[in-house]
Amino acid sequence: MKKMSTESPLKLNTPRAIATLLFFVVVLLGMGTFIGTQSAPGDWYETLKKPSFNPPNWIFGPVWTVLYLFIAVAGWRTFRQASRSAAMKLWVTQMVLNWAWSPFFFVFHQLWFALVILLGMLAAIGLFIANRWLPDRTAALLFCPYLAWVGFAGLLNLSLALLN
Repeated sequence: MKKMSTESPLKLNTPRAIATLLFFVVVLLGMGTFIGTQSAPGDWYETLKKPSFNPPNWIFGPVWTVLYLFIAVAGWRTFRQASRSAAMKLWVTQMVLNWAWSPFFFVFHQLWFALVILLGMLAAIGLFIANRWLPDRTAALLFCPYLAWVGFAGLLNLSLALLN
């Protein structure tokens, strides 16, 4: 029988807990920055017909920075509580889809395929929220702004695909 740890999984009073949180933050902000710089909108995006609700380009960096911090904390909380759980698999799945979307949209110009990726991401985010709602409401709530933003991004992606 596995011995239960007496350490609270979410307290930041151990070097391991702090290191794990820093790992999640650094990986998410680092990958987000890397993917963002490698798949910046560029001239192609500027030539697209855009819907009236298309936000200015400058808004995406600050929004994604905050969202990645929320996603990192939710991932850290889930990892510390249930590292091999369905919730952690959902967290990883949505992250892989998140990182795949920008290259398919901005680099390969595959608007419809990017929308499929985004729909999968929305599903994984929603399932993560549902999975964490009772055991860790904080992690679930940290994903709510992310769900809203990705929903908006889906509407924007669909509009761009239809207009172009």
